Amino acid sequence: MLALRETQQLFFAALLDRVHSAAVLPLLRQGRGPGAAQRLQIYRNNLFEGLGDALRAVYPVLAQLVGDDFFRQLARRFIAAHPLRSAQLQGFGRELPALLSTVAADWPYLADVAALEWAWHEVYHEADGVPLRPEHLARLPAGRQLDLRLALVPAARLVASRYPVLRIWQAHQGVADPHFALSLDEGGVHLLLLRRALEIEFVLLSEAEHGWLSALAAGRTLAEATLGAFDHGADFDLAAALGRHSSLGSFAALAEAVP
Repeated sequence: MLALRETQQLFFAALLDRVHSAAVLPLLRQGRGPGAAQRLQIYRNNLFEGLGDALRAVYPVLAQLVGDDFFRQLARRFIAAHPLRSAQLQGFGRELPALLSTVAADWPYLADVAALEWAWHEVYHEADGVPLRPEHLARLPAGRQLDLRLALVPAARLVASRYPVLRIWQAHQGVADPHFALSLDEGGVHLLLLRRALEIEFVLLSEAEHGWLSALAAGRTLAEATLGAFDHGADFDLAAALGRHSSLGSFAALAEAVP
């Protein structure tokens, strides 16, 4: 006789069609209502519909772009490949942009739109952090500043795309504009998504500024990140970038600078 954990694992595998239904039907108690096979199918439908709705809540713009039928099939494929492993839904759906880059390779902008939506989802749910205030940075000796490792606040994400994904996202908020026109050839975008005062802001970045912030987020020193930024744009202005993002609250407070 199977242990409870083994029974649960077998039943879940049957719901995901990873094992044949016949392997689990004998485990289902017979009753006067629907038969075991029918009840298994009801459980399976509830699983896919419930998790599909959770994905749609995270990716509403993507769902509008691809339509109900395609999104439903995409959700079923995703759920089968990445089943929920926790009672928490917050991290469910993270791998969907990567899946889209494979199953919708002819429409590469879709994966980038999904990546923007996932970044928005993460920023919305992230914990608050203590931002670095400009005066904290100014108090440090000039000789130490370039050796700093500035981290982004928790509620911040960087997004880059060759396509106008922000305009696509904005065009699918609320009532559609019948006169809206967009070309995928109009150019890409570099963004910082930042939550401030309970609102999520889209901060437009230059390519050099995006590269600089990405390097800092990866743990590079201020000197290393700045040298890398010059590879993206010789006109990168370190003082202006530091001032802008200190004012925005993009950086997390230094441990030694927290009052």
